[in-house]
Amino acid sequence: MKQELIEVKEKALIELSKINDRNALEEFRIKYLGKKGLITLYSKRIGELPPNERPEAGRICNQVKKEISSLFKEKKEEIEAQEKAKRFEIDVTLPGRAIPRGHLHPITQTIKDICDIFTRMGYTIVKGPNVELDYYNFEALNIPKDHPARDMQDTFYISKNVVLRTHTSPIQIRVMEKQQPPVQIIAPGKVYRHDSDISHTPMFHQVEGLLVDKGVSFADLKGTLTAFVHEMFGKGTELRFRPSFFPFTEPSAEVDIRCVICGGEGCRTCGGTGWLEILGSGMVDPEVFGFVDYDPERYTGFAFGMGVERIAMLRYQINDIHLFFRNEVMFLKQF
Repeated sequence: MKQELIEVKEKALIELSKINDRNALEEFRIKYLGKKGLITLYSKRIGELPPNERPEAGRICNQVKKEISSLFKEKKEEIEAQEKAKRFEIDVTLPGRAIPRGHLHPITQTIKDICDIFTRMGYTIVKGPNVELDYYNFEALNIPKDHPARDMQDTFYISKNVVLRTHTSPIQIRVMEKQQPPVQIIAPGKVYRHDSDISHTPMFHQVEGLLVDKGVSFADLKGTLTAFVHEMFGKGTELRFRPSFFPFTEPSAEVDIRCVICGGEGCRTCGGTGWLEILGSGMVDPEVFGFVDYDPERYTGFAFGMGVERIAMLRYQINDIHLFFRNEVMFLKQF
């Protein structure tokens, strides 16, 4: 048996030296070191030998098993190292792969551009909560519970007196509560209304502005918004102020620009009028000042608000507001 074990070891070492992959190595392990392998079979035969030969046979069998096991472990580590090196091997002749770069969403770009225009005029950016008290969202803006203007801003109620805000105007009240004039702020953010069609979504974005100081007039409002329109849509853009109504401003006006699609000749987008509405504005109603303890005899101010999606649609000539929210890469790549 001693000679047989030596021959098995020599044969095993020759086979092991030729192995270069995991599968062949596993077959080798099963053949020599497995439960039915050659070394195991020789171990079982030791009991059949005469008692005086068993110790020597056992010693040689264990020695052979130990040597083969040790060399098997080394070969396994060698193969694993080779495989790992191949995984991280770099072919320097391959062309480089460009890393795709993202960019700001068109809505985010538009908000940034609007804010940049107004901050250059001296306005400060202020933000507030999306979940708002009924008091700040309606009542302090001169919209009591029975006012019909609430129907136009049907929103989502968290509880009886807590809502998802319908505009960013509540921020104006919160700021005026904390400081005396002069106040010169813009308030960008998400707003929510129970509305959904080709030009409306339940969630959209607004930027609202407020300026309060001594001697502020409608002429200041008109000059400010004219400057904004020319910055956003180009210096040659015509605009007009059209009388309107908002509960928290008096007098109030809608601001229209010449249709960017047809140039004012009349088309489906502008309903044949040649004009497109872009925002609402007006002088702050003295009733609103009463909620924040401002003296309406001493201070005047103006406010304005615009839907960011509408500005973006006109700016980029997009005819469906829902395109902004579908996350279609081919659409977003255009901006």
